[in-house]
Amino acid sequence: MNYQETTDYLLNIPKFTGKHTVEDTRAFYKLILPDTSKMKIIHVAGTNGKGSVCAYLRSVLRAMGYTVGIFTSPHLVKINERIKYEDCEITDDEMVTYFEKVKAYLIPGEYHPSFFEYFFFMAMLYFADKKPDYIILETGLGGKLDATNVIDDPVVNIITRIGYDHMAYLGNTLESIAGEKAGILRAGVPVVYDALVEEAAGVIEARAKELDCPSYPLTKADFSLKGVHNKNIDFCYVSRYYSSVRLTLGTGALYQIENASLALKAAEVLFDKSELTEDIIRKAVKETYWKARMDEVLPGVFVDGAHNEDGIRAFIESVSANSGEGKRRLIFGVVKDKEYDKMVEDIVRSRLFESIDVVTIDNPRTVVAAELAELFKKAGYEGIGVYDSVKEAYKDAESRKEDGDVIYIAGSLYLAGEIFDYLGL
Repeated sequence: MNYQETTDYLLNIPKFTGKHTVEDTRAFYKLILPDTSKMKIIHVAGTNGKGSVCAYLRSVLRAMGYTVGIFTSPHLVKINERIKYEDCEITDDEMVTYFEKVKAYLIPGEYHPSFFEYFFFMAMLYFADKKPDYIILETGLGGKLDATNVIDDPVVNIITRIGYDHMAYLGNTLESIAGEKAGILRAGVPVVYDALVEEAAGVIEARAKELDCPSYPLTKADFSLKGVHNKNIDFCYVSRYYSSVRLTLGTGALYQIENASLALKAAEVLFDKSELTEDIIRKAVKETYWKARMDEVLPGVFVDGAHNEDGIRAFIESVSANSGEGKRRLIFGVVKDKEYDKMVEDIVRSRLFESIDVVTIDNPRTVVAAELAELFKKAGYEGIGVYDSVKEAYKDAESRKEDGDVIYIAGSLYLAGEIFDYLGL
């Protein structure tokens, strides 16, 4: 098979396979990778910030001289984005090679991996050959029942901020969602977790005690904002090694303070002071880049992957902190499995945007623009622009943009991917 045939096959997997038990997935994993004892795996779960925490931790590890493999989801533009070694995505040829390696183990009529499982298996075979010093795995959904949870003992588990998302699968309370995420914990393995949401933190801490896991909660006392300037953020992180360290984020995304701090706390669990120097910490935090997080893709054009209620609130906070004198214009689109009515209400309540355009995302689960427009009207915002695509909305917003104006694009990672694709980024 060639690359196009490979990607077509992968993208069509949902049509002929369903969800498997963790036991079935683990059995197949052990078949293709019977010995993973030499792999140093960092497992990351949570609601918001997983990809960012993975990115900051990867930067720290690389600044220390370690090689790193990273598995994340979803992709924005190209499917290869999900598997990286160092700073490079898996190549098209390697995609075909590792697709075929997994396929060689399949028996017609028996276990067939789902789309996510197939990609996970490809990633692990790829990393087995590349032999990175560390592998960072981001869960796909939840934790306890996620395909990535078939791994043997990781070196550390990380749980990012817990919020409301995927409630149909994870439950309708913060406690139940946290319980699913805490399913990645292993007996005796350290866990670093975001403790800013008390209801979730209590569940994670209780599970850690049950499994005798050394636990390291991130609290409000661990970091503080010092200033926002020139689209950068200065903050202090309270390090176990260096007391309070003043750091600079190369982004205007306030929520990345929390994510960077969580990654640093995990690094302090893994390494002692002699390896994790202040210079390494400063360099890693400053140089980390993760697409679609208050990402200025063109002058005055920002793309943010906020895709649930907590994410939108964090996005709004960052927009407010970085606002100048010009008009703020929002292009917004969502998919159906989110509490998008609450996202709309938060946006209207913020009173930050002089114009709002809603779009229909090119995705089967999209909420059509006309429905979104009605929700904005119901929330008290008149004059909504309605567009069939982000391309149309962006072209119109760009034509109306004056000096000092800023265009923001948010609401879905699928929407972010579409604008990146349209702009050729």
